[in-house]
Amino acid sequence: MIKVLTLMDDTGSENLALRAEHGLSYWVEAGGRRFLFDCGQGAATMANARRLGVGLASADFTICSHSHYDHAAGFRDMAEAGCGGKLLYTGPGFWERKYARDGLRYTDLSAGFDENFLADRRVVHCVCGGLLEVAERCWLVGDFPRVHRFEKIPERFVKGEAPECEPDDFSDEICLAMDTERGLVVLVGCSHPGILNMAAKVHEALGRPIYALFGGTHLVEADGARIEQTVKELRAMGLSVLGLSHCSGRAAEEYLRACGGLEACHMATGDLVAVR
Repeated sequence: MIKVLTLMDDTGSENLALRAEHGLSYWVEAGGRRFLFDCGQGAATMANARRLGVGLASADFTICSHSHYDHAAGFRDMAEAGCGGKLLYTGPGFWERKYARDGLRYTDLSAGFDENFLADRRVVHCVCGGLLEVAERCWLVGDFPRVHRFEKIPERFVKGEAPECEPDDFSDEICLAMDTERGLVVLVGCSHPGILNMAAKVHEALGRPIYALFGGTHLVEADGARIEQTVKELRAMGLSVLGLSHCSGRAAEEYLRACGGLEACHMATGDLVAVR
């Protein structure tokens, strides 16, 4: 049994005791382990966990899908409180500065902590470069070939030391794939490399259909044609269940409600799914 509980999302749920803010965090039970997939942007994720009765101090480890603040900055709060476990999984290049550039202005989007912060709290940093097993029948996947050229990263995202920055290719982004009898259950953070590029790599690397996918698909800026093509190709990989969060966008959710053929939902703060 795999359980995925949303600790943080941009959208609130029927549970009005919980806070919603820009970001993503899932509490996952799979492969005999309990762990975090992303941490949101700050302490509100921890407050939601308390309201939901989730003991973050019991986490076996934490995964950060990439180093943008809305997915990773909350780990600082957790580590300072002795939560999140003593093992942090990331992709390569996690410590590079991340910015949104608007003309002369650079807005820092980075996680807000570094290797010294981890060392001071005796947190071990483990890097996934391609495929890494983290629990029984659970893998991190990274290093995504850019085979779908229409999945372009917005030019405003850059990395490095300002003003000597370069376009951000999000080579630090990773996702989680968990195997079930029905196929793979995949969790994604923001899908900056392109949700189809990521799904294709998971499908190929593990040789299994993708049964369900949950998380941020970064279709918020996609037009209708791209959304339609994305859903069509995901279904060709075996997709039957799609739970959108965070940066997926209203247009994608409206398309799913209209097109049918998939079990679809929005994974708002406090929402839980269980997959056998």
